[in-house]
Amino acid sequence: MRIAYLCLDSGIPVLGGKGASVHVRAFVTALGRLGHEVRIFCTRPGEGNPAPAPLTALERPSREAAIAACMGRGLAPAVLEDEALASELRRIAHDEVLPAQMRAAFGAWRPDLIIERHALFHAAGAEIARTLAIPRLLEVNAPLVEEQAAFRTLRLRALAEEVEARSMQAAQGVVAVSAPVAAYVRGRGVAAERIMVAPNGVDCALFAPEDAGAEVRAFHGLGAGPVIGFFGSFKVWHGVDFLLDAFAVIAAEHAQARLLCLGHGPRLEAVEARAAALGLAGRAIFPGPVPHAEVPAHLAAMDLTVAPYLPQEDFYFSPLKVVESLAAGRPVVAPRMGQIPELIEDGETGLLYEPGDLAACTGAIRRLLEDPSRRRRMGAAGAARAQACWDWQQVARAVLARLAPGTMTEAA
Repeated sequence: MRIAYLCLDSGIPVLGGKGASVHVRAFVTALGRLGHEVRIFCTRPGEGNPAPAPLTALERPSREAAIAACMGRGLAPAVLEDEALASELRRIAHDEVLPAQMRAAFGAWRPDLIIERHALFHAAGAEIARTLAIPRLLEVNAPLVEEQAAFRTLRLRALAEEVEARSMQAAQGVVAVSAPVAAYVRGRGVAAERIMVAPNGVDCALFAPEDAGAEVRAFHGLGAGPVIGFFGSFKVWHGVDFLLDAFAVIAAEHAQARLLCLGHGPRLEAVEARAAALGLAGRAIFPGPVPHAEVPAHLAAMDLTVAPYLPQEDFYFSPLKVVESLAAGRPVVAPRMGQIPELIEDGETGLLYEPGDLAACTGAIRRLLEDPSRRRRMGAAGAARAQACWDWQQVARAVLARLAPGTMTEAA
C-alpha cells in the first residue's frame, strides 16, 4: 500500500531530535517494515537523523502570502507586526495553498492512504483526501489549541478551534496518544467509534538491552558507580529541577553516584547553574542533545531512569522516554499520573510515587540504587513488556487494522 505521511507542523523538524520528530520517523519506519511504501511530506525537514522514507519539503508561505491572508479576512497588513498573529496567519496562508502543493508533489504517484499528524490551523489534509477520494487517518498527540493558549500565545482561538474540529471530523479515524487526548477529540465532535487510543511505541530492535554502556561511561567520566538517567526536553513541566533536588540528597549518600541528563530546552542553562551552586559539578552531567540512534548506548550506561514530571491536572502525554527506557531494560521512577501507571507496573518494571512528593521520589531512587539484583529483574521485565506491548510495528499494525481495515495489506 502507498501511504502519504503528512507532517505540516512547522514546529516539528522531522529529522530533528524532538520527541515529536522521533515519533514521526519511528511510525514511518514501522509502516515501511510492514511492507508499505511510505513517503513523507513535511513543512520542516530539519536535520540530525536519517530520513526513514523519501521526504518532500513543502514550501512555506512568504510574508506576501501572510499579507494576502490578512486582506482576505479584512485585516490590515499592519497586524503582522504582532509576531504571534503573524505566525498564525502564515499557517493559515500555508493551509490554503497546501492542496495544490500536495497534488504537485504527488505527481504521478497516488497514495492509497493519508496519515497526517495533527497541526494547528491545518485542515488541508482533509481536502486532499476528499479530492483524491482516499481514506485519511489523523494522529492527535496533544490538545493543540489548549496547549497553545496555555503555554504560548493564541490570537485567533475561535478560528483555530473551527479548523481543528473540521480536520478531526473529516478523518476516517483518529489516533489519540492517550485517553485524555481521546476525550479532547470527542469534544471536537468525533464519534468515539472513530477514535483509537495508541500510546507512543518504541523500536525494540534499536533499544534492545545491551552492554554497550562502557564507552559512554568512559567518554563522560561517569566512573563505575551507579548512574541515574534523564533524557528529554528541559521544560518546566518536565521537572528536571525536581530531579536535581532528589539527586542532591542521593549524592550526599552515595559518593560514586552520577546523574546523566540528555537533551536540551529552555531550562538547561538554569539547571546546570543550579547543579554547580549545589556543589554537584562533575557529578551531574549535561551532554546536551544526542542523535536518537545514540540514545540506546547512553541508556545502557544508566542503571535507572527518572521521568520527573511535575503535577498537572490534565496530564495528557504518552512519554517516549518511559517506553524507551523500559525497552532498554532500565527500570523507571516516575509520578503516578496520567498514562504513566499504564506503562510502568509499580514494583515490577519501575517505581511510582505521588506527583510532587520529593521524598517519595528520592526514596524510590534510593531503593533501586541499593538493590542491583532488583534493578536487573525490573529491567528484564520492562524489556519483555515493551516487546510485547509497544513495538512500533505492533502499534502501526493495530492502527491500520482498527481504523483503515480496507487498506490492511502487508508484505509477505
